[in-house]
Amino acid sequence: MAVSAKDVAALRKATGAGMMDVKRALEDAGGDMERAAQVLREKGKAGAAKRDDRENTQGAVTLIIEDGRIGTIVELKCETDFVAKSADFVATLDRIATAVIEKGVEAAGTFQEQLDELRATLKEKIEVGQVVRYEAAEGAIVDGYLHTQSDRGVNAVLIEVAGGDRELAHNVAVHIGFAKPRYVSRDEVPAEQVANERETLETISRNEGKPEAQIPKIVEGRLRAFYEQLCLLDQAYVRDEKVTIEKLLGTAKVTRFSQVLIGA
Repeated sequence: MAVSAKDVAALRKATGAGMMDVKRALEDAGGDMERAAQVLREKGKAGAAKRDDRENTQGAVTLIIEDGRIGTIVELKCETDFVAKSADFVATLDRIATAVIEKGVEAAGTFQEQLDELRATLKEKIEVGQVVRYEAAEGAIVDGYLHTQSDRGVNAVLIEVAGGDRELAHNVAVHIGFAKPRYVSRDEVPAEQVANERETLETISRNEGKPEAQIPKIVEGRLRAFYEQLCLLDQAYVRDEKVTIEKLLGTAKVTRFSQVLIGA
């Protein structure tokens, strides 16, 4: 039966459930408000709309690598680390990641019903966060690194390397996990960001009383530290600081990488 917008609004206000859940409950209850409210309560939908307004900065990430050819990172977000390490939460995350490996990134959007059930059971705002999937190009391999904490993944890295092996790719992925670069190389850093940093460093140098003639050289030196923080190839390898990632790679090349951090 058709239900009025007025009844939907009233029941939604009374129960805190989502609009579509309220409408469906009223239809199933033949327009009976009390019966519909009971249906929502039984299904755990009451309070769902209120949960939508809450922050969900916790969660878990998982990483799947298939034969060095395909890799994926999937993030599932929630409100507390207690829920993030629960068996149902982790199992749902693993199912989503498996579907993404098999069918593509779009598969992550097909788990709405399972997520609704999880929200009702665990009483938190739960939703899929970042989803990344790589298929290795010809002559390249895919690998990654997953750091776990309190029975859940919290830091995942996915990397594609051309002209190298999986051991090399994994070692670089571990480095990324700890060093957290944002770009592969200097030419990927936006020109505006570099210009702003250069201007800031010039101002700092002048405020420090550095001779004007020496400022360009001083700024270039300080820009190296800027690039070392942002760019993978400029960074010292975490397992041997005498070697840069560029030297570690040799003739191999990092074509892309992604990092997903819980709480970032």
